[in-house]
Amino acid sequence: MLPESFLRCISKFALISKGERIVAGVSGGPDSAALLCLLAGIAREYSLTVHVAHLDHGLRPASSRDAEFTRALAKKFNLPCTIAKASAGRMRAKGSLEENARKARQDFLFGLAKRVGASTVALGHTLDDQAETVLMRLLRGAGLSGLAGIMPRKRFGAIEVIRPLIETRRREIEAYLKRKKIRPCNDETNAQDLYLRNRIRHGLIPLLEREYNANIKEVLAHSAESIAADYDYILGQAEKAAGRLGKKIRIRDFNRLHRAMQRLVLRVNIARLKGDTRRITFRHLREIEDLINNRPARSIVDLPQGVSVVKKGEFLDFYRRNK
Repeated sequence: MLPESFLRCISKFALISKGERIVAGVSGGPDSAALLCLLAGIAREYSLTVHVAHLDHGLRPASSRDAEFTRALAKKFNLPCTIAKASAGRMRAKGSLEENARKARQDFLFGLAKRVGASTVALGHTLDDQAETVLMRLLRGAGLSGLAGIMPRKRFGAIEVIRPLIETRRREIEAYLKRKKIRPCNDETNAQDLYLRNRIRHGLIPLLEREYNANIKEVLAHSAESIAADYDYILGQAEKAAGRLGKKIRIRDFNRLHRAMQRLVLRVNIARLKGDTRRITFRHLREIEDLINNRPARSIVDLPQGVSVVKKGEFLDFYRRNK
């Protein structure tokens, strides 16, 4: 029996259309294994073409086991499967290991989607992941975009990422797999409190459930959904404002905008150059505001990943630095 939350989420957010070609990212863990089983369960009804994708990051001794499990699960449903191995050296190169792994996984999934003619990538994030993400971002400091959490659907150029399990609890997934007699792989690092997410999962959330609200995960997930809807509308207005202002922003016109809109316009212009606003923090936006209001002409603010902002007289210009 399919979890109702999976079907409800697909309908609620219009995640899947009939006849779609979908790349399913499968790590071998419980969430992505359940995702694949559920997609296979509706494939005939929706006339879906599902291609299974697994990237072995090569960071754990048992990672080859995950790849073999994924291959066997794909075979069980008679689905095509592509397995690739990332360079462990590149994963441990300059920068965050977590960020490098995320980027490698995204490049693999998006590249495969283009090769097989799919416009949709499905991932197995759950309601529990959503709650952990909102808390993690709150602790690190985040605005609306961060507190909106993990979106049920999000477009990256020609590829749309969907998360049909984002309203499904992890315990529901475990019960579903048990009924299906499927034993997924378990990442042993999930039991270690080396990362902030694991400390939130094993320490903070149980404390909040025990001492403050037994339904804290649902509360956080519902807050994220509400914030995401508000942010989506405001971002749309900011994109229109950024379009009116142009690539070179006249500072006088910019200063007429509400401060909330100003900061989103800055983010929109940064995203136009680097493709996203990852690693752009509140501090960076404050620096640009200081550039606009207090610094002399020809002053520059250098942002992460090769983006700079320069004050040219009465204009603000965004550009890529030469590497």
